[in-house]
Amino acid sequence: MIVWAAAAAQQGSNVSATKHNLTSSGPGKVKTTEGGSVCRFCHTPHAANPIAPLWNRFDPGTTYKPYASTTLVSRPGQPTGSSRLCLSCHDGTIALTQTYNPRNAPGGSVFITAQDRGYIGTDLSDDHPISFAYDEGLASLRSGLRNPAQLPRELPLDENKQLQCTTCHDPHNDQFGQFLRMENTESRLCQACHVTEGWTISAHSSSSASLASATRDTWDNLRATTVRQAACESCHRPHSAGGRQRLLRHEAEEDNCLSCHDGTVAKTNLVPLLSRQSTHPVNLTTGVHDPVETPGSLTKHVECVDCHNPHWSSASGSAAPPAIRPAMNGATGMTGTGTAVSHAQFEYQVCYKCHAGSSPMKSPVVERVLVNNDSGDEFAPGNPSFHPVEGPGRNGNVPSLINPLTVSSVIYCTDCHASDSASGARGPHGSNWSPLLKRQYETLDNTVESPAAYALCYGCHNRSSIMEDRSFRKHHAHIADKRSPCSACHDAHGVSARQAAVDAGTHLINFDRRIVQPASTGAGPSFRDTGTFRGSCTLKCHGKDHVNTTY
Repeated sequence: MIVWAAAAAQQGSNVSATKHNLTSSGPGKVKTTEGGSVCRFCHTPHAANPIAPLWNRFDPGTTYKPYASTTLVSRPGQPTGSSRLCLSCHDGTIALTQTYNPRNAPGGSVFITAQDRGYIGTDLSDDHPISFAYDEGLASLRSGLRNPAQLPRELPLDENKQLQCTTCHDPHNDQFGQFLRMENTESRLCQACHVTEGWTISAHSSSSASLASATRDTWDNLRATTVRQAACESCHRPHSAGGRQRLLRHEAEEDNCLSCHDGTVAKTNLVPLLSRQSTHPVNLTTGVHDPVETPGSLTKHVECVDCHNPHWSSASGSAAPPAIRPAMNGATGMTGTGTAVSHAQFEYQVCYKCHAGSSPMKSPVVERVLVNNDSGDEFAPGNPSFHPVEGPGRNGNVPSLINPLTVSSVIYCTDCHASDSASGARGPHGSNWSPLLKRQYETLDNTVESPAAYALCYGCHNRSSIMEDRSFRKHHAHIADKRSPCSACHDAHGVSARQAAVDAGTHLINFDRRIVQPASTGAGPSFRDTGTFRGSCTLKCHGKDHVNTTY
């Protein structure tokens, strides 16, 4: 005991000044009404419990529910060693005054309850895992875990090389708050074990934004005042977490993002955008998203982290299509041919996770002659025609393109599908134009042509060029005179080589069945490309037959 006391004194320990002083003079809310020795609540010099050095606590024999997660590579069982002894108070099952040596017992009957800050309970599934072997073998299974040989001396494993409560907490010393063994500003303690790819360049690691005072209870366990200082704990909580798997502060995944991105901390307020007519509905599911999910087996859902990796997402830097933008750094994706990628290199790969493959998560906006909801197939560079998302288009003569666009240009999915607010966040969060369009795009027949009605198209294609028939000499007649929408003839994504011949799928021609029907002869509706600015159609539109009608 003398050796321990000397060591504690050398470390600057002062239990009497901490909440572990359970005598009447202690500073905490949980304490007895009598004075006496501070140490006897945990230690006794004689007749101690043999399972720990001079321990004055019973092991209550409690069975606990351990932490579990699909991303956990260790398999914690029941608490062992010092963790079990810590829990003899913090699980709330036996009184703090109920000691092993009855002759060295405080008076009264004082419990930690669920209303107290120190309460852990018997359900440990919302707490950081404990009592597992943290060795080189474990570190080799997970790239995000540091080799235990590199752990700082302040964070000791126990004699069995297991991580315990006492790895992070020193019950005798509260100089860093929460009885932490080392300063955790900017998550230094967390990052002693956890190595997070991309973190050093992420926006969350460098943001000087102040944690919102109006919702301070969200970060009530922190001394931090900025996002940078809070770091990991901006979103994660090591004890009593709302989202048990991954220890998120809130159970609903989007709440962990929107507690800052509602305009109180981050500059941009996403909440109004997510209430628009057309959105990525992140609020419809909770607990469905899983970091280890694969695109081919997705359960229908969308969460912020499907498109953004909060550990890697950056607010600085730039990118040119089709390269992924900094805000989406580190997001998972899928190629157009269905191969999962751990770090998407191109923006469209993130979109393809849900909007491509054998069962894409979207419904047709227009009833096409050639039905295809697989965006990866529609944008494939080998198609007769496609909007240039994966690479430059095949048409070498597009006079309507607005500078600086050329026939060699590549565009993002989010050049069309994005928030409709000029002052709001970039990206497909919410829009009043369906399906999540940046600008208005009418698809109903008998629409009066105007700059507003087809604003989406006119964002890239010069309206005067279209109306003056500089490419197709019947554009004005169809769009303005007959009031046929652009979508009556054109499929904005592309026409698959699986569905159309090279001379039948050019110029994004894929008719709208609601407007265009087969000709009276039963043929069509079909289109054939016969050369530059030349072609023929066989169909019926607005009651008029076109049989091999050429232009």
